[in-house]
Amino acid sequence: MNKNYYAIIMAGGIGSRFWPISRTSHPKQFLDILGTGKTLIQNTYDRFLKICPKENIYIVTNENYAGLVQEQLPGIAYDQILTEPVMRNTAPCIAYGCYKIESLNPDASIVVAPSDHLILDEPAFITAIEKSLKVASEKECLITLGIMPSRPDTGYGYIQYTDDTINDEFHKVKTFTEKPNLELAKTFVQSGDFLWNAGIFVWSAKAITKAFYMYQPEMNEIFAEARSIYNTDGERDHISTAYLQCTNISIDYGIMEKATNVYVLPSEFGWSDLGTWASVYQVAEKDDEEHQNVMIPSGNVLKYNTEGCMVNVPSNKLVVLNGLKDFIVVESNDTLLICPRSEEQSVKQVVADVKAKFGAKYI
Repeated sequence: MNKNYYAIIMAGGIGSRFWPISRTSHPKQFLDILGTGKTLIQNTYDRFLKICPKENIYIVTNENYAGLVQEQLPGIAYDQILTEPVMRNTAPCIAYGCYKIESLNPDASIVVAPSDHLILDEPAFITAIEKSLKVASEKECLITLGIMPSRPDTGYGYIQYTDDTINDEFHKVKTFTEKPNLELAKTFVQSGDFLWNAGIFVWSAKAITKAFYMYQPEMNEIFAEARSIYNTDGERDHISTAYLQCTNISIDYGIMEKATNVYVLPSEFGWSDLGTWASVYQVAEKDDEEHQNVMIPSGNVLKYNTEGCMVNVPSNKLVVLNGLKDFIVVESNDTLLICPRSEEQSVKQVVADVKAKFGAKYI
């Protein structure tokens, strides 16, 4: 295993679209959303153990979740958990992790990935990441993984690529487009030169710190000046102050859309970002061919004339469903959500309304 290969797992989100199961105190990356026996972050960590040395895997998360990380990933050392005092989107958390790694090993090649994605074809994923790490160690480029689109999905960002390549596989990126409307998504898929943006990045420590220097000079200054502080007792105190100075900006807007050395590897490894209950419904096992219901866990649910439903209820509750079609039914934490699958995007607004009316009790 290459000692210069590192991984940063981003685990700071609150997963509000999976409310009421995902709560601020215990968000979705720490839950077994799919009923596999492992949480999403545990599955992600296990995948990267096959790519990087154990000591080269870092978790970036909100300081409130450090205990959950230690509890769910007992093999990880305390200094491999990088805590954020506030949420500042992906650019600051990536800058923190990459500058820390660069101060340890200037020859590092780094993969950055969310903690809560589903990968069905693990061998294909590992091959794609290892290819990307090798190219990143040899070329000064920023790599992103793009997923071959299977449908015109409006919930994903898209990457357009050109015929200009590295090693015949890594295509130069032409444009990034955030979640398009349906007509535009159809055009993208039909064109054949667009991929879904998986939010998985690979680069050398040298290439990404140079990119921050060029395109995010203020953020670069914040994290570069701490090189002598990383991996010392003063690191956490410094970051607590430094983070408050950071702009709230994604790595896509902050770096990837500006840089001229961005390449994408078209990939197929059974990927889903598991961003909504509908995405879980799409990938989870159905009860039967005719009714196409998803039950997690599968026991204690009686169904009559019910089809196309996504049901997640406590195993100690008896639930009877009669005449439901294409609904989400979720119970957790003294809260019951019943919502048409077609309106699941409204869950985020529902959470805001619940907080406004009832306070943080149910959030």
